Amino acid sequence: MKQKIVIKVQIIKCDNCRSKAMETAAAADGVISVRLENRENIVVTGDGVDAANLCIELKEKLGYASLEIVEELMENTENNETNPTPSTFTSYASSCPNCRDSDSCPCTIL
Repeated sequence: MKQKIVIKVQIIKCDNCRSKAMETAAAADGVISVRLENRENIVVTGDGVDAANLCIELKEKLGYASLEIVEELMENTENNETNPTPSTFTSYASSCPNCRDSDSCPCTIL
């Protein structure tokens, strides 16, 4: 089952945090592609990706991660298009107590 996962993170100005987030997401089992959207959302497309576990891993690496959207992508065999079907999800969010690279990361507590 292909799915699209959107996780909100706080990596607006920190290149080191952005790299950690992309590497962590790409290393998860079943991930096909990873992209950054609006410098605050990581969009992961994959097959059988554990969205909750990925969110927890990102939270451990970055200090903040919130699971926003999990969609199942169904392939239409007639015209090869994908149609998103929303699934339920649980939000995992926490504030960033300390950024490991405090000189270049202006994390804020929400």
